[in-house]
Amino acid sequence: MNERELIRISKRLSRHLRHDPAALGLTLTPDGWVPVDALVRALGITRAELDEVVEKNNKRRFAFDETETRIRASQGHSVTVDLGLPDATPPDVLYHGTVAKYLDAIFREGLRPMNRHAVHLSATAETAGIVGARRGKPVILRVDAAALAAEGHAFQVSANGVWLTPSVPPHHLARLT
Repeated sequence: MNERELIRISKRLSRHLRHDPAALGLTLTPDGWVPVDALVRALGITRAELDEVVEKNNKRRFAFDETETRIRASQGHSVTVDLGLPDATPPDVLYHGTVAKYLDAIFREGLRPMNRHAVHLSATAETAGIVGARRGKPVILRVDAAALAAEGHAFQVSANGVWLTPSVPPHHLARLT
């Protein structure tokens, strides 16, 4: 499968596994899983194509269960799911990628999940830069995760290494770039 087709299918997977499963007639389990056979039928793709998209997705957005008969998005849902991620102790510093047009609101209100269930943070500035670049020239914010954790903020880490927390107050943010 060529790169363009991989991206097209990956975007469709993201839409339907994170935001709108009903548009394909799918129902996610409370923890976000959907049967692989139902998904491939609904998308009109083969299992081999699905396997290739999951394997080649550089952000590892999707995960199969241990039986490889169910699939879910690793994080980023706007529909209600409980991924069952345990609380985890974050590294002292995490990062968030954004663009300049959002900085005033971020430094006024902090990082909020918006239409998702959690704020997404990266373990490296490089990854945050890639995330921010999706919307233009990236701005990387440093998050004082140690201070947040000390204040009682909960953190989880998704299957693909994205750190999740309900919010980040502005006083725990600093602009790196």
